[in-house]
Amino acid sequence: MPAVSKGDGMRGLAVFISDIRNCKSKEAEIKRINKELANIRSKFKGDKALDGYSKKKYVCKLLFIFLLGHDIDFGHMEAVNLLSSNKYTEKQIGYLFISVLVNSNSDLIRLINNGIKNDLASRNPTFMNLALHCIANVGSREMAEAFASEIPNILVAGDTMDSVKQSAALCLLRLNRTSADLVPMGEWTARVVHLLNDQHLGVVTAATSLITTLAQKSPDDFKTSISLAVARLSRIVTSASIDLQDYTYYFVAAPWLSVKLLRLLQCYPPPEDAALRSRLTECLETILNKAQEPPKSKKVQHSNAKNAVLFEAISLIIHHDSEPTLLVRACNQLGQFLQHRETNLRYLALESMCTLASSEFSHETVKTHIETVINALKTERDVSVRQRAVDLLYAMCDRSNAKQIVAEMLSYLETADYSIREEIVLKVAILAEKYAVDYTWYVDTILNLIRIAGDYVSEEVWYRVIQIVINRDDVQGYAAKTVFEALQAPACHENLVKVGGYILGEFGNLIAGDSRSSPLVQFNLLHSKFHLCSVPTRALLLSAYIKFINLFPEVKATIQDVLRSDSQLRNADVELQQRAVEYLRLSCIASTDILATVLEEMPPFPERESSILAKLKRKKGPGHLPDIDDARRNVNGSTEPSENTEATKKSSPSLMADLLPTNRPRPASSSPIMLSAGTMGSTHPFTDLLNLNSTPPSGASLLVDVFSDISTAAPAEVCEENFLRFVCKNNGVIYENQLLQIGLKSEYRQNLGRIYVFYGNKTSTQFLSFSSSVTSSDTLKAQLNVHAKTVDPVIEGGAQVQQILNIECVSDFTDAPVLNIQFRYGGTLQNIGVKLPVMLNKFFQPTEMLSQDFFQRWKQLGAPQQEVQKIFKARHPMDTDVTKAKILGFGVALLDGVDPNPANFVGAGVIHTKNTQVGCLLRLEPNTQAQMYRLTLRTSRDSVSQRLCDLLSEQF
Repeated sequence: MPAVSKGDGMRGLAVFISDIRNCKSKEAEIKRINKELANIRSKFKGDKALDGYSKKKYVCKLLFIFLLGHDIDFGHMEAVNLLSSNKYTEKQIGYLFISVLVNSNSDLIRLINNGIKNDLASRNPTFMNLALHCIANVGSREMAEAFASEIPNILVAGDTMDSVKQSAALCLLRLNRTSADLVPMGEWTARVVHLLNDQHLGVVTAATSLITTLAQKSPDDFKTSISLAVARLSRIVTSASIDLQDYTYYFVAAPWLSVKLLRLLQCYPPPEDAALRSRLTECLETILNKAQEPPKSKKVQHSNAKNAVLFEAISLIIHHDSEPTLLVRACNQLGQFLQHRETNLRYLALESMCTLASSEFSHETVKTHIETVINALKTERDVSVRQRAVDLLYAMCDRSNAKQIVAEMLSYLETADYSIREEIVLKVAILAEKYAVDYTWYVDTILNLIRIAGDYVSEEVWYRVIQIVINRDDVQGYAAKTVFEALQAPACHENLVKVGGYILGEFGNLIAGDSRSSPLVQFNLLHSKFHLCSVPTRALLLSAYIKFINLFPEVKATIQDVLRSDSQLRNADVELQQRAVEYLRLSCIASTDILATVLEEMPPFPERESSILAKLKRKKGPGHLPDIDDARRNVNGSTEPSENTEATKKSSPSLMADLLPTNRPRPASSSPIMLSAGTMGSTHPFTDLLNLNSTPPSGASLLVDVFSDISTAAPAEVCEENFLRFVCKNNGVIYENQLLQIGLKSEYRQNLGRIYVFYGNKTSTQFLSFSSSVTSSDTLKAQLNVHAKTVDPVIEGGAQVQQILNIECVSDFTDAPVLNIQFRYGGTLQNIGVKLPVMLNKFFQPTEMLSQDFFQRWKQLGAPQQEVQKIFKARHPMDTDVTKAKILGFGVALLDGVDPNPANFVGAGVIHTKNTQVGCLLRLEPNTQAQMYRLTLRTSRDSVSQRLCDLLSEQF
């Protein structure tokens, strides 16, 4: 690189930077910057032509101002003009400005590309390097289209200098990552492999990075790189540190290149050629031998470089999984690191041994370190290292040590960090099931698990216990006895109550012969926990009680008294009330034979992969987000755990996914009773047993509709006052007068939605004959399906009842359904109509996009009918944080760094309907000075663009 002369110091720039640093306040800084911007603008627009030095100086100032966080909207052309200069410093500043400030969609791209083309053709290595660096830094699709075919020729040309080859290889690597479809595979691919033989190790290092990436996509095209990589690696590991003096780092020969070569070899299976395989084995043995040698330096850089090569070599040994000797040696080497004073080494050793434990050759060797790993679990200070120790114990577990490992995990669980407790619970549950020779041990382990860490035992765990107990006759009696004894503790976790209720409801008869666990004792024990439990658990216990009536007729009267009590029949929760009413009626009117049929024992479940294992895989996977069943979207559109766990569990369609999976056929004779609250919907055969949700038959029937006192009246005037307030939020009060308050809580997932409607009686008098229905226009009925569950016909004074609305979006729509409420208050019939806030944007799925993907899609949606634009006056104060919250609440993903103007907001999402999916891109441009907004939406359907624009523009 040419030396920078003393005259290139740009004194004006130094003075300006000094002035900025000396500013006492933000206002003074902005004032100085505005003054400088005005001066630069006048210089650029002046009649006097500026020389290269002046242009360079002013462009540098603009760049500095931009780096301070201020917008720059001029000077781009002057920077482009600097590219044509023959002075290195001027050309360098031009390229620097372009790399930082010029957007890939800029109108100047063609001029920039011409300047780059000239520099690439100049054969001046310095200028070629600057051009290649600019292409790599910008990395846009337009530049890839212009230069992707030219750069490979520069890379493999015989007369290209080494420094340019390095830049060309890295530039091509960058373009391959951003626009892989534009990088052509041709004859150059065979020639680039031979760069691994280049004398210049910098070229070899850059080429290895490129070949590794290309080999991952097209391994067959680069198979010849194996022999060259092994040969180069052999020369490096067998060389003395002085042989590669320029590339020796703290007595370690070319560590970066060694790591890259080892990583390249991991793209392929072990070499088939015996000589090549022997040479590679020799290299790996040499690396393992060097790890045993005393360190040549006490500095951390030496050990870091040495260990980097060692761990990559071990990764290659594990990848090949074909050399027992090497695998055992690698395991022993890692075992030495388990007690190393360096925390990072202990972490990496545990992580690598987890992979080694899965190999048949090294599994037994890994097991020899079990005591060391258990000790690390107990004494390690760093939680991440303890987590890796848990992973390793899980990986090394087999039938010979399962009981020891499970016992140690349970012991550690009592003091484990909260962040890893759930994962340990899942692993203990999986190991206990997988290696259970005696299922009584399995039952004991899971009950112990619930006792120690009940809060972290997910539904999947206790569902699986029940599934296994039901499927195995030999353990049912033991499970009933054990869970009965566990429930006698004064304080029981709710999950234990769920398991107890389910198992005793099914198999309590197996222990009823003992007077200590007679039917009445079992019932009293379960009912003593009833008042302490949440609504879903109470619902399950009610189902256990009706099962008891079938199993033990002698306790029928006692259970009927409980079901008949006001606390059940008038329960504020509609689910519990419905169960109590239905179970009581069933027990009174059904014959013994009907009861035995309806309440028969659960049949065995079909064998399938444990959902606990599936959950653990999801938990360990990258970037896992909660489903809408486990999380709800708040006002700002983000996800957060549901505060109302009862409502969430009740609404979740997957609550019993492991016991009665909705995506698989149920057992033919499955009992409809022993279900958790989540499965008791109006569609269930037993829920409608008393015809509470259907029209009573015209003929005589034993089961009559006892709630048929609902009057009819003309529809009321529809209230739309709060409709638009719910565009960007899902929860709140939609209607309120002096008598009634109506609140909503909504959740949406793809084309499905669920609204919980809460009716609150603000008076001290009962609402009688209370009913609600949802009506839609004829057009809307074909576009939106709304199913409303029945609501309690009586609302006590000061009480609140809940109704659930299930929604399915069939196609895009503009209208909204209407909620009609009727009730009698003081003898007068009240009619209320409320427009439900079900809008098209509620069915958005946020979509994250990179800048180039966004603009490519933006161009594809360029048809006039696909774009809607609206310029409107701001109705509210223009606050950036509030605007972001509203856009997120609208349902799209907010994309940062896409728009060249950081003040603008850009979003992307997909609207899900049953018939189709509609992609949507939006751009909101605020003008704070004029207090105006410009909103642009582009979608693949013109009706969707217009509707979304109308909804969102009303929010600002």
